[in-house]
Amino acid sequence: MAETAALPAGFGELEVLAVGTVLLVEALSGLSLNGLTIFSFCKTPELRTPNHLLLLSLAVADSGISLNALIAAISSLLRRWPYGSDGCQAHGFQGFVTALSSICSSAAIAWGRYHHYCTRSQLAWNTAIPLVLFVWLSSTFWAALPLLGWGHYDYEPLGTCCTLDYSRGDRNFISFLFTMAFFNFFVPLFITLTSYRLMEQKLARSGHLQVNTTLPVRLLLLGWGPYALLYLFAAIMDVSSLSPKLRMVRSLPRPKEPTPLF
Repeated sequence: MAETAALPAGFGELEVLAVGTVLLVEALSGLSLNGLTIFSFCKTPELRTPNHLLLLSLAVADSGISLNALIAAISSLLRRWPYGSDGCQAHGFQGFVTALSSICSSAAIAWGRYHHYCTRSQLAWNTAIPLVLFVWLSSTFWAALPLLGWGHYDYEPLGTCCTLDYSRGDRNFISFLFTMAFFNFFVPLFITLTSYRLMEQKLARSGHLQVNTTLPVRLLLLGWGPYALLYLFAAIMDVSSLSPKLRMVRSLPRPKEPTPLF
């Protein structure tokens, strides 16, 4: 399926072209905007602070997601996956590492902002650096497990990109899904929600509520909620009952929290 130029089942010519175009726009815009954030951090000494290191981690993760989308866009426009089975595993692994790092970096930023606004103390380098290392090492660990047999990477319905295989719905997938989701979605979501809620209460009491504390949580849910819902559905129902087009919706642009350094 992934090695031929024939249209995937359930998709027309214009639909494949539309998916490739949307992914291409998402990839190029994401690489440009996050690249600007990374460039600003590297070139401006005043921006190289522990708090901004957390933002840098998110920008790097989102750049990785955009790079993953760029590969998927090229494959979609070619109407085939040209990189073989090993390339599929590498694409799935890279996308999963950066996706988990993005979610956990968002939680780290939320905690960092809570620390800044509620304790009125500066985040130290000896806290920020281990935190970023933990985010990336933990994400790499969880993304490597499907390569070792717990979970599995496979082609998306369009056959032009690869991700965690949710089509099997067996015990292996379900056990990996719920364990991974607890530590890499629900725990970061709880940290993000709690941090911004406490920050909102603190700033409201002081009369200085000048930040939107609900936007990051909403963006996190809008960005990754469709993934969580699809994987949950696959764990309890036959995912083949969903149309291939509906399953591809989650691969299209995800709203992300802006990561300005200024």
